[in-house]
Amino acid sequence: MRCNGSRMLFLQALTIGGVMLLHSPLVWCQISPGIVSSSVAPDSAPDLKALAESLRSLQGQVQSLNAQVGELRAAEEQERMEVRELRTELRTEPRTEIRAELSHSTTNQIAKPNDSVDVYSSTASLAKTPARESSTVLASADPHAPLEERVAKLEDNQQLTDAKVLEQSQTKVESGSKYRLRLTGLFLLNAFETRGAVDNLDFPQFATPTQIPGTSGSFAGSLRQSQIGIEGFGPDIAGAHTGASLNFDFAGGSADTSNGAVMGIVRLRTGTVRLDWADTSIVAGQDSLFFAPLSPTSLASLAVPALSYSGNLWVWTPQIRIEHRMALSDESGLLFQAGIMDSLTGDSPNPEYRVPSEGEQSGQPGYAARVAWNHHAFGKDVTVGVGGYYGRQNWGFGRSVDGWVGTTDVTVPMGRFFDFSGEFYRGRAVGGFGGGIGQSVLFSGVETNPSTTIRGLDSMGGWAQLKFKPKANFEVNVAFGQDNPFNSELRSYPATAYYYGPLLSRNLTPFVNFIYRVRSNVLFSVEYRRLQTYNLDSNSDTANQIGLSVGYIF
Repeated sequence: MRCNGSRMLFLQALTIGGVMLLHSPLVWCQISPGIVSSSVAPDSAPDLKALAESLRSLQGQVQSLNAQVGELRAAEEQERMEVRELRTELRTEPRTEIRAELSHSTTNQIAKPNDSVDVYSSTASLAKTPARESSTVLASADPHAPLEERVAKLEDNQQLTDAKVLEQSQTKVESGSKYRLRLTGLFLLNAFETRGAVDNLDFPQFATPTQIPGTSGSFAGSLRQSQIGIEGFGPDIAGAHTGASLNFDFAGGSADTSNGAVMGIVRLRTGTVRLDWADTSIVAGQDSLFFAPLSPTSLASLAVPALSYSGNLWVWTPQIRIEHRMALSDESGLLFQAGIMDSLTGDSPNPEYRVPSEGEQSGQPGYAARVAWNHHAFGKDVTVGVGGYYGRQNWGFGRSVDGWVGTTDVTVPMGRFFDFSGEFYRGRAVGGFGGGIGQSVLFSGVETNPSTTIRGLDSMGGWAQLKFKPKANFEVNVAFGQDNPFNSELRSYPATAYYYGPLLSRNLTPFVNFIYRVRSNVLFSVEYRRLQTYNLDSNSDTANQIGLSVGYIF
């Protein structure tokens, strides 16, 4: 626009100068006709006529230029109006869509297999779903932050801008509707050396007794934790922006064939439909536990979130929830969440047909709620949330168990480079969420005997993580998790039926990892993890694993 304006001013100045130069003799001739008639020779009359014709032609050109200038001014005003409309649209653009697009550029929370990190949606944050409200807020540069940090943020923003420009030039995924559809994903290679025996070699959660005498460890690799996601952005309905997503991985089992251990079966992780108003959202679909929204940061364990069965509650379950955001000030606010969900109890399904779980046989859903306080300070968010869940279980013969859990989650920045996060729970009959090391209820005898007493197993646990992030593309995470079923209850019911079989009384897991982002979509990570699982009134089993992860976000 500046170039066009300068060109118009130059043409106007040139035209006016030419008119003045050519107009001066004409005025002189008109004012002094006698002098002209006496001094101009007869043979100069044709020259005067030609000059007059040139002036008339010039006047026509000036009029044409004036018309063109008017058109250019009108076009300039139209462009200004479009720019104002675009700015207004950007200010009112649905935050959920913008956050979804920008989430692919963050690895701040590579966490609980949820909505979306599911890694790329929170590597994004390879992390938990919209419940992680603090991880999806677009951070602005803090004017009081150190110059190095501000420059790093500007570089990240420039990379985001370049990525968005490149995205607009790409061929889009075609869908059956007129609305935009996007394919996302994470290629993830995990290679690991394991010393000791574990429940699952690819992503172990607890140690087990050695099954093969004389063996001390193993080395293996896997692509089963790679993920694929589909995101759709729909129309506005009743003033709400709509969207949907589906996320899959390849950890649904192994193929029943030669070397089938490395041929992962596709598995549905999460799938949701969202309606987002300015302060309220409705979410329906299969999602993670919104009342326990956090997870430790890890690239070594995404198919199952890190520290599962060591104090980190999780499950993907069909649910409907409503979320309401309330601003307390410019820097703080409250988030209210409540919903119902499928009351899963951790049962292994029949491979041929589906039968109701004990929670589903109760005839009612599970009920959950969470309240979180968020405060923005020093360029980061402090979040404290409390949540709860209740679900009734029917074990037949009139025997019912009340399952419940209370949770607390915290996210606290500790200066420029450090962040602390953690989650803690206390509950009963929550083996379906990984609580009690997967052990949910206790039996006094045979389960099929109507006289057998059944009670929910009490347990408590949690995890904590310290993140050190000296640079925008490098971080170190140190975490520790522990789960403790109540040993006194385990001893009172010797004929206990368990989710995993053995009498597990304690499971603790520390780990440390280094995550380096080479470019915006290329990740490297090294992680060391130690698992120590205690059997009731017996020795513990120990295992150690060190793994290398290479990820590519697309």
